Order: sequence, then structure tokens, then C-alpha cells
Amino acid sequence: MKFAPRMFDRHTRRKLVNYGFVGLTMAATAVAVIALLLILWSLVANGLDGIGLHIFTMDQPPPEMPGGLRNAILGSLEMCAIGMVIAVVIGILAGTWLAEYGEGKRIAEVVRFLNDVLLSAPSILIGLFVYEILVRPLHGFSAGAGAVALAFVATPVVTRTTEDILRLQSNQLREAGMAIGAGKSYVIRAIIWRASRPGLVTGALLGFARISGETAPLLFTSLGNPNLSFALTQPMGALPTTIYQFALSAFDDWRALAWVGALLIAITVLAANIIGRALARGSHHS
Repeated sequence: MKFAPRMFDRHTRRKLVNYGFVGLTMAATAVAVIALLLILWSLVANGLDGIGLHIFTMDQPPPEMPGGLRNAILGSLEMCAIGMVIAVVIGILAGTWLAEYGEGKRIAEVVRFLNDVLLSAPSILIGLFVYEILVRPLHGFSAGAGAVALAFVATPVVTRTTEDILRLQSNQLREAGMAIGAGKSYVIRAIIWRASRPGLVTGALLGFARISGETAPLLFTSLGNPNLSFALTQPMGALPTTIYQFALSAFDDWRALAWVGALLIAITVLAANIIGRALARGSHHS
């Protein structure tokens, strides 16, 4: 009877601690959601009125002149597409080697550590690195250097995601494939990659989302171009660099275009996530 009040107090204390922990997690979640909603609201409130056909048909204008963001939009699409092709090819192959062939090898630990370092490296350092290996030797800023810089940013994301997804696949899949006489490389390509397709698509989307708004690497590589250009050997405009330039200007029309550009990037990332989830769900049910 003497221990009953103490046991009751301990039970009450545990409940209070549990309620407090749940309250803290809910408060943190609410802060994150509110911050995201405020960002989206500011983008819509400041950028929606500026969206029109001229945004996609006219290049960036001189101050206080009519114009759009055609050169920046197409430049961003071209450099992101090339960068993602490089990142997906290298990232999936590297992640596959780490998951399927590097188990227990010291070199795999070194590669994994270097990938983690590159994953957390500031993008401005990557831009400076590409500037030293491509821009200075070739004596000029170029869209090709910008695409390579974006590939450096996206590749560790794809590599890490690929390794994690492949490790989640059951060994029974591998053993079943090898039991019918298939080689390990065929099992990986025909069975493991097929079963991991939703995760691989998600990894590519994460890489795309990471590079679609990157500004610092492009300032050191593609620099920017007020005119429409598709040449990989010439400077090229991009939405992030144009937003950076226009947002700091003293002209109201340029700052309005910067809000429109920021809204377009947010819509692009959201659309890519929705499409990727739909594709992943479709492949999962097939």
C-alpha cells in the first residue's frame, strides 16, 4: 500500500512526459508546415500576377522595358537536363556497385565517405571547382560547364538513394535469379533494377529538385546571358541566376520578374514530384 502512490506518480509522470514529447513534435511539425505555407503564399502573392504569355515568348528585358524569361527558362531546362543525364548514369552505376559489389570492401567505404562529403559540400565550392577545371582552361564561361557543375551536385544524391533502395531489395530476388542460371549482372539489370524502379525515379527527382534552384554553381560556370542561346560553349541564362540578378536590382519590373521566376521554379519542382509519384505508383502496380 505504501508503494501505490509512488507507482501512480510514476505512471502520471510518464504520461505527462509522453504528452509533452508529442506536443513538441506536433509543434515542430506545425512550424515547418507554416513556414512552407508562408513561402508558397509569398511566391503566389508576388509572382502570380506577373505570369503571362510574354514570360515564355520574350527574353529578359533592359530596365523598365517589356520582356519575359524565355532565355532563362530554356537555359535552365537545357543545363538541368544535361546535368541529370550525367548524374543519373553515374549515380545509378555507382550506387549499384556500392550495394551489390562493394559489400565489405575497404574501397567501398572510402567511396561512400567521399560521396557523403560531396553530398554535404556547399554548392559554391562545387562551382568554384568546375570553374578551375573547365572555365579557366577553356578561357570562358559556358553552359557545358554549368551542366557539369549541376551534375556534380546531383550525382551524390542519386548515388546515395540508389544504394539505399537496392539494399532494401530481398536477397531472395537475387537468389531466385541466380538459381535459374542467370549471371549476377543480368539479375541486377533485369530483376533488381526493375523492382527498384520507383525508388530510382524518386532518387532522380530528388537530384532534379536539388539542382533546379541552384544559383552559386551557375554564377561560376554559365554566368548568364540576356539573350536566347542553346550553345553549350557560350554563356547561358538560367532562372536562378536571373532571379539573383533581378531580385537585387533597383527596378520594380525586374524584381517582379524575379518573383515570377521563383514561382516557376516552385511549380516545376512540385510538378516533377507529382509526376514521379504517379510513375512510381504505376510501375508498382504493373
